[in-house]
Amino acid sequence: MRARPYPRTKPSGVEWLGDVPEHWDVMRAATLGRFSSSGIDKKWVDGETPVQMFNYLDVYRSETKALRYSEELMWTTAEPEKIREHAVRTGDILITPSSETEDDIGHAAHVVDPPANIVYSYHLVRFRISAKCDARFLAYSINAPSIRSYFESVCSGTTRMVLVRDDMRNARFALPPPAEQRSIAAFLDRETGRVDRLVAKKRELIERLKEKRTALISRTVTRGLPPAAARAAGLPANPPLKPSGIEWLGDIPKHWEARRLKDVGTLKGGAGFPHEEQGLEDEELPFYKVGDLKASLDGRVMTKPEHTISKETARKLRAAIIPPESIVYAKIGAALLLNRRRVTFADCCIDNNMTAYLPDKRRIRSEWAFYWLSILDFGEFMNPGAVPSFSEGYQAILPVLLPPLPEQAAIAAYLDEETAKLDALVTQVEEAVERLQEYRVALITAAVTGKIDVRNVAAA
Repeated sequence: MRARPYPRTKPSGVEWLGDVPEHWDVMRAATLGRFSSSGIDKKWVDGETPVQMFNYLDVYRSETKALRYSEELMWTTAEPEKIREHAVRTGDILITPSSETEDDIGHAAHVVDPPANIVYSYHLVRFRISAKCDARFLAYSINAPSIRSYFESVCSGTTRMVLVRDDMRNARFALPPPAEQRSIAAFLDRETGRVDRLVAKKRELIERLKEKRTALISRTVTRGLPPAAARAAGLPANPPLKPSGIEWLGDIPKHWEARRLKDVGTLKGGAGFPHEEQGLEDEELPFYKVGDLKASLDGRVMTKPEHTISKETARKLRAAIIPPESIVYAKIGAALLLNRRRVTFADCCIDNNMTAYLPDKRRIRSEWAFYWLSILDFGEFMNPGAVPSFSEGYQAILPVLLPPLPEQAAIAAYLDEETAKLDALVTQVEEAVERLQEYRVALITAAVTGKIDVRNVAAA
């Protein structure tokens, strides 16, 4: 794609727009259409009419920023007058006016060919634009960093950031003539489509690499090292097998044991973490919350947490002190289903939504316990109920395979090396995805603010 700057430009009068092409206009959003809110929420009210609606996530998660009807749209009820007033039509733009963070403010998507009587929720604002604007062009403009940065700078709030209607009306756009808007939008549709397809392929590759990593760990901790790696480690290749006695495990190497977690280690629950004790940074003991599991830089070792407590406070809270080389994980809530396992690097405490497994190092190495626990899907074992949970009593009777200690070390070392290779590949592909997404944003910004002239390449 080759695009040059416009030959003649002029100051836009708007700092974050800079210079714009000489024949473009700079206009306030208020002159381009009307903003409205529906007040329609997801509550069902007896006597009202059932209706489907676009919601916040439909806009926020839209990759193409084009909203099309789906049978999976949320259902609610509303009065017939409200449905008529707030039904969307082709060319309407829906904007997210509030969020828990300012970064999520001002996402926009345009509506394409909706059936009759599809409305929008109170979490969105409808921007019904005039005939002088192309909806695709304007949606690209709203999502460009220049407008988004304006929205972020003017939104306000404490627990929830809100973009008020006047701030939306005062947003300024650089507008070429309508035919040129359509040409730029067509160009961006084509070029961002190419980027999106490439990103999708790379994400598929990432998923395949992660699946390969999971399969590698599962195969190795249940069957042992591949023959060549076993010989290199001085271990027997292709050892004879025996039934494990556990249906989903099948056969295991004959010289391995199948035991329960509690037979070769200790499970310790966490403690309640009062709000007034949180936020301290320089006390003796790290205090980990479930969210800290995600923060691990390498997906294995816990990092320095946001919260610490003193040993005296730990005693008052009756919080068990978890030693280094313990494996910690979530035991309740949605985080349980993420199956994250992490290893502690120092004495620490954990909150009461977590469990720590302390391996008996006479029987099981910490690195082996980490890899073994990583193949167990807690979702298969959790207690039924509205909130997922997995008690320590049930955790204690989970199976664990035990090769001899030297073989545990050899397998863990092999997995360290092989998973590191796969992790490096994943990182490379993720960085490529990030670069593509940055290019996508830069291309949109340059096109909708007139920094590049795509008129001669739009139809290429």
